[in-house]
Amino acid sequence: MNSSINLQKLAGLVGGELAVGPCEAVITGINSIMDAGPGDATFLGNVRYLPALKTTRAGVALVPEDLDVSEMPPELALIRVKNPTLAFSSVIRVFGPPSSEFVPGVHETASVASDAAFDPQKVSIGPHAVIEEGVKIGDGTTIHAGASIGRGVSLGMDCVIHSNAVIKERCVVGNRVILHSGSVIGSDGFGYELVQGRHQKIDQVGIVQIDDDVEIGSCTTIDRARFGRTWIGEGTKIDNLVQIGHNCILGKHCIIVSQTGISGSTRLGNYVTMGGQVGVAGHLEIGDQVMFLAKSGVTKSIHQPGAYTGFPARPLMEGRKMLSLPAKIPDLLERVRELEKKIVALENGGHEE
Repeated sequence: MNSSINLQKLAGLVGGELAVGPCEAVITGINSIMDAGPGDATFLGNVRYLPALKTTRAGVALVPEDLDVSEMPPELALIRVKNPTLAFSSVIRVFGPPSSEFVPGVHETASVASDAAFDPQKVSIGPHAVIEEGVKIGDGTTIHAGASIGRGVSLGMDCVIHSNAVIKERCVVGNRVILHSGSVIGSDGFGYELVQGRHQKIDQVGIVQIDDDVEIGSCTTIDRARFGRTWIGEGTKIDNLVQIGHNCILGKHCIIVSQTGISGSTRLGNYVTMGGQVGVAGHLEIGDQVMFLAKSGVTKSIHQPGAYTGFPARPLMEGRKMLSLPAKIPDLLERVRELEKKIVALENGGHEE
């Protein structure tokens, strides 16, 4: 990890153009626009923060290529890049804390079944982790302290299973998957039948399949299928505190934000985005490139790409119109009262009471 870098080298690192500032000026750290000091690098990832950029104390900022820099502070150096957020990731790797080093081996307190299949020189298993019978683990995978890998699980290469995450029996996890602490993969689907006044549990004998390059946030739960599989497609990213019901299928490269709930047997296409606290009813089909804004309630299948909002979820402009109507109710009530008075006056021969 470097402790300093000059602007010319920084521009080369991020593939950008130094638009303003001396090439030999030195940067020694990173911070947000609001908190950065004279030796820090920052970035403009959202135009909402443009006013803050105009008053920042940072030494240099990564900005979009088309930004008007005429109103920027004269002491602020600027590097133009195509995507400031993505480019700044390279800067973080220079100045940020080092990532956890992969240390192969099995901790002495880990509980590992005798028939678990992996190369102990090519995986890392932390303290008090549990690896049950028949588990297969690919090379380069890290299983942190207290994680539990159930009987017959198949776990791919270069995965990271954080502390206290749980993968239940027979589930299948691809390569480069990240499970954050407290996530539970493969708990029973929520299935009951009312029999003679009592809820009788229905066995859930399927699995969860998670494809390559999926990331699942802390305390997210994905239920196993009743039959077959609950399936999370390649490249999908799921935030913290998300519930995905049994037999759901999520396509490739979806984004699911925290506190969203997807009821059982619903199918999502590719590149579906759900904002925070979206609720989706069961047995629905959602097409490719559909986006639901936060707190949308999805009650029917939607196949047309585009943005939706409200309850029930409607196309964006229609949904915003519906959401704006309650604020107009007081004025509408007042107008109705005035009309009622005029009607009474007409009924009384033109004399208002």
